[in-house]
Amino acid sequence: MARLFYTKFPDMKSFQVDIEETPGPEFGDLSSIICFKVSKTLGIPPIDLAKMVATNIKLDESSLVKSVEAAGSGYLNFFLNYKKVNGLTLHSVRTLKESYGFLKSESPDSILVEHSSINPVHAIHVGQARNSILGDALCRMLRARGHHVQAHFYVNDAGRQTAIVAYGYERLGRVKSNIKPDHYIGQIYSVTSCLVEVRNLKDRLRRLIDERKKDERLEVQKRLDEWTGIAFELSSRYPELVGRRSRVISDDHDPEGQINGLLKRYESKDQAARDLIREVSGLCIEGFKQTFSRLGISFDFWDWESDLIWSGRVSDILKQLSRTGYVSSEGGVLRLESGRAVKEFGLHRLLGVTKDYDLPSVSLTRSDGTTLYITRDIAYSILKFGLCNRVINVVGMEQLHEQLHVRVALFVLGMEAMAERQRHFSFGLVKFPGEKMSSRRGRIITLDEVCDEAVRRAYLEVDKRTPTLDELEKKSIAETIGIGAIKYALLSVEPAKEVEYSWDRVIDFETNSAPFINYGYTRANGILRRLGKIGGDVRYEMLTHPLETRLILTIAKFPNVFVEAAEKLRPDILTSYADLLTKQFHEYYEHVDITHLENVELRDARGSLVEALRTVLRNCMGVIGITLAERM
Repeated sequence: MARLFYTKFPDMKSFQVDIEETPGPEFGDLSSIICFKVSKTLGIPPIDLAKMVATNIKLDESSLVKSVEAAGSGYLNFFLNYKKVNGLTLHSVRTLKESYGFLKSESPDSILVEHSSINPVHAIHVGQARNSILGDALCRMLRARGHHVQAHFYVNDAGRQTAIVAYGYERLGRVKSNIKPDHYIGQIYSVTSCLVEVRNLKDRLRRLIDERKKDERLEVQKRLDEWTGIAFELSSRYPELVGRRSRVISDDHDPEGQINGLLKRYESKDQAARDLIREVSGLCIEGFKQTFSRLGISFDFWDWESDLIWSGRVSDILKQLSRTGYVSSEGGVLRLESGRAVKEFGLHRLLGVTKDYDLPSVSLTRSDGTTLYITRDIAYSILKFGLCNRVINVVGMEQLHEQLHVRVALFVLGMEAMAERQRHFSFGLVKFPGEKMSSRRGRIITLDEVCDEAVRRAYLEVDKRTPTLDELEKKSIAETIGIGAIKYALLSVEPAKEVEYSWDRVIDFETNSAPFINYGYTRANGILRRLGKIGGDVRYEMLTHPLETRLILTIAKFPNVFVEAAEKLRPDILTSYADLLTKQFHEYYEHVDITHLENVELRDARGSLVEALRTVLRNCMGVIGITLAERM
């Protein structure tokens, strides 16, 4: 149609001929509004133009379109040649198999996706899991689109949190534990952080009493009471850990000074500090890797924040920024005047903020001269662009300001192209009803716990449905279904929106969940086992039932659905598609006989449709990192 239109109106090649689905079958299968777009330019009413195009389109039995009609005030409606479309779709799926649907980009790019980057001070909690699962899905989708993709984990080992846990670990005598390492490190972090906070508040309260500052004293007392309660809560959970740590910290005349000194020594590459913090961080990362392995998530590179500092990159960037005129000094603290840069360079559109948005200045260093996370992130951004052409940072919405500051800094440094090619992929929080998480308070719902619970619930369902299965097979199937259910729950909501985690929704075999889709997949497997081998010369034209036509058209849409999802970085588009396809398949199965047919040719044709559906479900889920169990 586009070729005909451009041949008749060659001056209209700047207009794109878009084809969309119609609101109902009475309007055909596809429709275009191109006649409305060009009518003013051509000076022809849209309906007259539509009639002209419809009349001049020549169709025959080999065409994918059966007929074209001018409708309404200028729509072009297309009615498909189902026999041709059905055959072409199912033959394509059968031929391409695991490659079906994955259209390659005409301009493949090199893309670095940084995701997860969880501070190595505690186990991964379920909120952070959304970062990892989304990031992994983006990598898979972009690779399937034909891009060269690198997955990077940025190890934040040079911050105060890491120094706190390292201080606590050393005061324990660097004793190892037989529990999962990231959980053990998390316990040390929560206990040490709490006890140091209590000690700091007590010291401050004594000073305020001496200085007779009543109002401030009452506020500090309130905070001290809160943290004392947290210490009591932690002592009931980890009595030995709290008891030993409490004595050590009480005997230390200045724990806060010890932590700050450790951090400063680490940044200056002191060997003892380096060995200690790398040991603690390494233990935590070992635990991360065990969890990631269970979820099928991997990284190409683990980038250490400290390596950036030790290489001199961070200090070099600080010097370069200081020469731009957009860095000021206040009490020994260097600050980037981001708001002024945004206004003077006119960066509102680039940053996606309104003209009245005021971005405050940001500190680049502490008063003791050590650098802050933002400074290291600027250096890291420049390092990443030495490895690729585009950068996608999968970071929560709470990091919006920091991501804006990084892009402003790149622009101030004259690296406009980098600032434009760096994207902040933000996502909403994960909420457990009735739960408020805090790693400092030791109140987190770990991803490991959620995985165990999902697998336990999946096992109960598998055992109920197929009690005669071998026990090991039941456990294997439950693992696949449970992990898939968690991933689907965190991927199926539009990234920018919050997720309210509900077990009733996650392990739901009736609708919009990984178990529901997996049930459709295993149902297809069961049908194909009963049918046996399908012949090579399938008569697709025998598939004339309306439910067959609808199912095949949905299968035919998968390549376009995948491209949209990959281009928009929206895994939820694929989960919605898989849910729809599964619902249509269940309806088809309930109303159309597939396995009890005497007509072998019709049986093979319907079997090939089920085979295609199974392939598309597997491809659709696989490209976002969800594995489907073969049996249930």
